Amino acid sequence: MQGKFIHARDLEVETLDWGKRTWLSLPSFTGTKSLIVIVVDLQPGFGHNFHIHPNQEEHVYVLNGEIEQWLETEKQILTTGDSTFIPSNTVHASFNVSDEPVKVLAILGPAIGEEGYELIEVGDQAPWNTLR
Repeated sequence: MQGKFIHARDLEVETLDWGKRTWLSLPSFTGTKSLIVIVVDLQPGFGHNFHIHPNQEEHVYVLNGEIEQWLETEKQILTTGDSTFIPSNTVHASFNVSDEPVKVLAILGPAIGEEGYELIEVGDQAPWNTLR
């Protein structure tokens, strides 16, 4: 049988200063070649600052809560059920501007390298460092 049943107890959870990432699908975990799947929890007042995935498309879906979602220099408030498609090499960011925790599902593809995930932070560069 190909494929894999995934139990919550087996998931890799990464705690960061802005929240946590729960990795649902990575090459090292599921053997995926195409899909990186992450559940992202953003604490109130925190976010995933401006960044790009040079060779990966991404789709961000709000599972619960409200986020300020940036796509290049445009922003919108997204709530439960809303989503954003982000082409590869496109600057984007997500911030929790509410008083409650937020949960989003991020799906990226294709998988890149052994880790499956590539990211370049640009939040300290102009114009991204002046937008918020």
